[in-house]
Amino acid sequence: MSELVTLNVGGKLYTTSRATLACYPDSMLGAMFSGKLPSSKDSQGNCFIDRDGKIFRHILNFLRTSHLDLPDDFREMKLLKREADFYQIQPLIEALQEKEKEMSLLERNAMLNISLNKKIKTVHFTVREGPQTYTLSSSNMDVFTADIFCTSSTFLNHIVNRFCYYFNGSVSSVYSELEDQNHVVLQWVATVSGLPEEEYTKQNLKRLCVMPANKPINSFCVFVEEILKIAMTDGFCVDSTLPASFLTDIKNNKIIRLTRYK
Repeated sequence: MSELVTLNVGGKLYTTSRATLACYPDSMLGAMFSGKLPSSKDSQGNCFIDRDGKIFRHILNFLRTSHLDLPDDFREMKLLKREADFYQIQPLIEALQEKEKEMSLLERNAMLNISLNKKIKTVHFTVREGPQTYTLSSSNMDVFTADIFCTSSTFLNHIVNRFCYYFNGSVSSVYSELEDQNHVVLQWVATVSGLPEEEYTKQNLKRLCVMPANKPINSFCVFVEEILKIAMTDGFCVDSTLPASFLTDIKNNKIIRLTRYK
């Protein structure tokens, strides 16, 4: 068995064989672990490399197998390319270039599917009418849900970055709602006339706005208009397999499907 080596990469420890690290002699790691380049040591005597420790697992896996195996939801391609370039592992650099070509093809031909749902919720609240006078009131409000799936993770990120929640007096990104790189579910309420502002916070009611003007989305009609503007600017069009009636009533449909071919 080849000599075992423990690496400290940016504070994260990895143990592997010297033969694995030196399997590509022309790489920086190959030079380090064949004795051609000096290496730094941490306080425990481990070889230390001041680079991203988390991303190094993908570097090491490639050294072990000579195959690029990334998770389906991998989102750090630019960082991995930068690290591969730093370590000068030419086969990995080439594998990443091929992977980017595959991803680019998937990004160009894309499908966007949005399922819409609305329900009515009754909220109860108190209205202050005087120093010590309160009146119990109630109101119905629309609660909207938009389940969005897109085969292009880049375009889905573009959509997500165009919308924000208004809650507790401040605007926040909807990015945290991403379930994976291709799927996001948005849920919000319409503004209700007469409902005190503090009640939205008390009852955990988020409103949706479209950036950059912070335009409130108080109906599915407005939401669909904004989605269509974003999508069609990016080359999407209405799926030709849908019935003709869809085109005349697109803003009232519960399912919207758009496609892009480039």
